[in-house]
Amino acid sequence: MRELSLHILDIARNSVEAGARNVALTVVEDPERDRLEITLQDDGRGMDAETLARVTDPFYTTRTTRHVGLGLSLLKATCEQAGGVMELTSTPGKGTLVRCVMGLSNFDRPPLGDLAAVIQSLACETEHTELVYRHIVGDSEFRLDTMEVKRELEADCLCAPPILQWLGRHVREGLHDLGSRA
Repeated sequence: MRELSLHILDIARNSVEAGARNVALTVVEDPERDRLEITLQDDGRGMDAETLARVTDPFYTTRTTRHVGLGLSLLKATCEQAGGVMELTSTPGKGTLVRCVMGLSNFDRPPLGDLAAVIQSLACETEHTELVYRHIVGDSEFRLDTMEVKRELEADCLCAPPILQWLGRHVREGLHDLGSRA
């Protein structure tokens, strides 16, 4: 995948498929330490130790529709290519945490991509899953909580085009105000 945002979308969709009711996405850009950290945590069904040990093998998948599971293996390769690591922790019945760390200025790090479009997609596709997105650059933070947005708008769903347009604009403005360089 050419952009990290597409990896994020893929992993978040895995969380939803795993029955997560809550997904927390945190992106931290730390220019002083030349570090980019992406963390996605869910409260889905989680994985047992055997599955966790095999989940980054591209020829392993729990899906019945295909025989490969490239998402986490590609993300791990991307992290390592950019001088970083990917860590996975999971507990059956409690959820999964995916943490990626890589060099912010590493030449081989893909761009972050269009996170606003990813948030729009997740907000619409994951009607029964709440998303908390935090993006931190230095000492500044942008935060979006879909549950708070639904409460403010008195809406059960964020799929209406005016709401999606607002979400995209809100995230783009927030990242611009942060001075995101990823």
